Amino acid sequence: MKSIEKVNTLIESLPYIKEFSGKTIVVKYGGHAMTDEALRLSFAKDMALLKLVGINPVVVHGGGPQIGDLLEQLGIKSEFVDGLRVTDSATMEIVEMVLVGKVNKEIVNNIHIAGGKAVGISGKDAGLLTAGKLYHEENGEKLDIGLVGSVERVNPEIIRVLEEDKFIPVIAPIGADINGITYNINADIAAGKIAEALQAEKLILLTDIQGVMINGSLMSSIKSTDAADYIKSGEISGGMIPKVNCCIEAVKSGVKKAHIIDGRVEHAALLEIFTDKGVGTQII
Repeated sequence: MKSIEKVNTLIESLPYIKEFSGKTIVVKYGGHAMTDEALRLSFAKDMALLKLVGINPVVVHGGGPQIGDLLEQLGIKSEFVDGLRVTDSATMEIVEMVLVGKVNKEIVNNIHIAGGKAVGISGKDAGLLTAGKLYHEENGEKLDIGLVGSVERVNPEIIRVLEEDKFIPVIAPIGADINGITYNINADIAAGKIAEALQAEKLILLTDIQGVMINGSLMSSIKSTDAADYIKSGEISGGMIPKVNCCIEAVKSGVKKAHIIDGRVEHAALLEIFTDKGVGTQII
């Protein structure tokens, strides 16, 4: 009976609700989960539910497809280096406009529709993210990829205030340096650094694949040292590199667990948090 299955699912989730109640979970939201209408709504419901059962979700979002679409319409070519968008001043204006002005507010609105309370901010608000210029290293040389930023410092005060007032923070990964120059920060990197600053219970990255694939097989769990070796050997490459690296840094810096999961699956975040098997790849 379906009703019994629902009850069993609820019972299975009880120890996890108890374990994570009052704890912070940072969720990087991006990829297909942001562009499919059903997935957008299911994600919003997931975040609202987490807050209602006493867990504190912090959402850090990307918006690559939306940025790419507008850049294409404007005739501006997109270029990537190891998953990082090369960002000149014209591109930076589009990135900030799309992430802060459009995508962020859509996510906030969806959470409100789902019954939650969310507040949208960027890394510029209350000095949340102090950025620095990020150079791409290749063959021992530093390559200038424009206004792409690293996270130099995180001031989590505004997140704590929002959590205490029962709001879900929704964060666009845009930051400024000490001179006020605006930088585009990879959302995975921003999520990892925010999770470190909050000493989060979990860091969850939603992706467009099942998790970390090695030789065609899904790795359910990887030690951080092994993950670093896979990057060096090229078995982990492209856009997966910043995701895995931020997970490695997060667990080394005090985050309890980091997960890379398939955001194309409805309620993927809840499946990871509230079920015995979980989904995707765990970095330990």
